[in-house]
Amino acid sequence: MSEVIQQQGIPQASGSWPGGDGGGGDWPRYPRLYDAIPASGPTSGGNTVLLTGSGLLGTNQVTFGGVPATIIAQDPSGSSVTVIAPAHAVGTVQVIATTPRGHSNAVSYTYTVTPPTGPTVTALVPASGPTTGGTAFAIIGTNLTGGTVTFNGVAALGVSINAMGTVLTGTTPPGPAGNVPVVVTTPAGSTVVVGGFTYTAPPLPVVILLSPSSGSTAGGTAFVVTGSNLSGASVTFNGVAATGVSVNASGTALVGFTPAGPLGNVPVVVTTPAGSTVVVGGFTYTAPPLPVVILLSPSSGSTAGGTAFVVTGSNLSGASVTFNGVAATGVSVNASGTALIGFTPAGPLGNVPVVVTTPGGSTVVVGGYTYV
Repeated sequence: MSEVIQQQGIPQASGSWPGGDGGGGDWPRYPRLYDAIPASGPTSGGNTVLLTGSGLLGTNQVTFGGVPATIIAQDPSGSSVTVIAPAHAVGTVQVIATTPRGHSNAVSYTYTVTPPTGPTVTALVPASGPTTGGTAFAIIGTNLTGGTVTFNGVAALGVSINAMGTVLTGTTPPGPAGNVPVVVTTPAGSTVVVGGFTYTAPPLPVVILLSPSSGSTAGGTAFVVTGSNLSGASVTFNGVAATGVSVNASGTALVGFTPAGPLGNVPVVVTTPAGSTVVVGGFTYTAPPLPVVILLSPSSGSTAGGTAFVVTGSNLSGASVTFNGVAATGVSVNASGTALIGFTPAGPLGNVPVVVTTPGGSTVVVGGYTYV
C-alpha cells in the first residue's frame, strides 16, 4: 500500500492512522479517490457505486456534483466506500469524499438517460373465469408501473399497481367463451401475457322439480322451481313471464306466480344469463272450479231491494251475484272464498233466480230468492 501511495504522489502522515489497519502500516493523511465503479448511471439515481481509494476510513459524506449520496458501506482498511448514487441531471459530475481529515480529490461520474424498460409478466392468476367478467385477477412481473390491461382488447376494471411495480390487480371485463389475448401496456411499451385468459361459459340452469305442476287458467298459482344455477333466472309459462319471481342466494330455488294461460299443458322455460332450460313435463292449466253455494240467507226480502244477504259455500273468490239478472251491490268475498256478502237489488214480487258467477263459471242458487 505504501508503494502504491508513493507512486500516486499522495503525501503520507507519520505514524499510524487512528484505529490502525491491524498491521501497523502507515495511513495517508488525506483521503484519496481512484475510481468510481461503475463510472456512469441513470439520471434517476438509486444504483450502487463503489468508490475505491485510500484514506477513506471515517468517510462521512460523498457528493455527486454537490448532491449527497447515501453511504451504505465502508471498507475497514479505508480503501473503499460504497454509496447509492443520488438523482442528477444528464452529464458528467465530480464525485468527492469527505473524512475528518478533509476532502478527497474528485473522480468523474456520468449521468445518462436510460430508456425505460418495458413491462414483463411472469404470471396471470387465475388464467380463466366466466364470460360474464368480474373475475378478480393478479398479474405478477416487473416494470408494471403506470400499466393498463386489456382482455381481448377490452380494458380491465379497477386496475391498481403496487409501489414497486411488480403486482397489478383488477377485474376482468365480459368476454367471449374461449381463450383470448391479454396485453399489459405501460408508457415504456406493451407485452402479451403468455397463455392469455380463457373465458368459460357459465353453467346452464338445471331444473329438478316444478311444484305444483298444474293450476288455474286464471293464473296466480304460487310455484317453486328447485334445481341449480338458477341465479338471475326468469320463467315463462307458454311464453308469458311469471310474476313475483325471486331466487335464493345459492341459486337452488326459484319462486313466483303463474300468469294466466290456456286450458291444457304448456311449456315452461327457465332462462339465466347462461342460457335456457325447458322444464320437463311443463305446466297444466286447469279450469277454475265452479262456485258451490250451500246457503243463501235470507232467502226473501223487500221488492225495494237493499236487503243484506250472505252466500256461503266454496270457490267463491272473484264472484258476482245477480238477482233476476240484476247485479247485487256491495259484493265482497272472504279470503278463503267460502262466504260472499252484499245487498239485493230491487226486484219484482215473487220468486226469482239467483246466479253466482266466478272465473270458473256460474251456479244457480237452489230455491232462488223471493221478493215480498
